[in-house]
Amino acid sequence: MSLQGPSGPSQTAVDMEEGHLPVMVDEVLESLAPVPGSLHIDATVGGGGHSRRILEANSPDGRLLGLDADRAAIARTRERLADYGDRVTLRQGNFEDLADVAADEGFAPADGILFDLGLSSFQLAEAERSFSFRAEGPLDMRFDTSRGDPASTLVNELDERLLGDLLRRYGEEPHARRIARAIVQERAKQRIETGAQ
Repeated sequence: MSLQGPSGPSQTAVDMEEGHLPVMVDEVLESLAPVPGSLHIDATVGGGGHSRRILEANSPDGRLLGLDADRAAIARTRERLADYGDRVTLRQGNFEDLADVAADEGFAPADGILFDLGLSSFQLAEAERSFSFRAEGPLDMRFDTSRGDPASTLVNELDERLLGDLLRRYGEEPHARRIARAIVQERAKQRIETGAQ
């Protein structure tokens, strides 16, 4: 399969080389309809794949504001989108702060906003935060490691009922009570510190 376009490698080839392949890109672009000069917000910038495609479509003078709670995602995306210069503004923050950040950065009103919710392949691969149960790294699981408690604190300190409620509510886990009971029994033997545990 060739990933060459008329002017060289396609955007898909570039994204694959950089380890990030945005999903439903054509549908996103069709819905947002970026045009030259438009202002768009990627409220969950992640790896920057959608942002790059929006910037291509709103060239030469359109702008993009990218937000992400994950400091590592912002750093990675800043590097990936460096060629777009001052057309890109990146801010670490949660999308719950979107109205304030958009106003501060001159993106209110915006022509379109994208929310791509969920974990990215980068986050799942990072052993340092143990978003995956296979990770040997510290059990953290936070998008923004400067806020809240790491998952290790919750699994080691919440009582069984609260732990079960947490797993059922946020993990949508049908066996939440049984899992909470097993966690409490395991942590009685030793503190749970990694995703693999």
